[in-house]
Amino acid sequence: MMTKVEMTESIVLAKSEKGVGWVDIAAASGLSEVYTTSACLGMNHLDKEPAEKVADFLGLGADVVAALQTFPHKSWDQIVPTDPLIYRLYELVGVYGPTMKEVIHEKFGDGIMSAIDFSMDIDKEDNPAGDRVVITLNGKFLPYKAW
Repeated sequence: MMTKVEMTESIVLAKSEKGVGWVDIAAASGLSEVYTTSACLGMNHLDKEPAEKVADFLGLGADVVAALQTFPHKSWDQIVPTDPLIYRLYELVGVYGPTMKEVIHEKFGDGIMSAIDFSMDIDKEDNPAGDRVVITLNGKFLPYKAW
């Protein structure tokens, strides 16, 4: 059975060889760009039909289809990453995380934002002072319960 790492390597290589983007792969899958990319990078899974569509689009085999359908182990290094973009997102949560928590608690009560019942969009906003990255996180509020 192909591992998630091997699957990702195959997908990234095929993506490069075909000269396509994640948006193209997502269009073939019928799912969002962010979710499809996450599945192709091994952090989510695809059901059979979208997995087959991704593999067909990239010219990959049944081993990739099977690996895309395998449920992932969602783990990552707990150290601060050195990739500049990912580091800046850690920095954003480090600086604004407590503020986000306070505002969410004030508006919703004691609870969390789900990363399971969740969607994310990443967009580009043209701006004369420099283009802007727009990240929209949309998660269901899950209140803590007392018992």
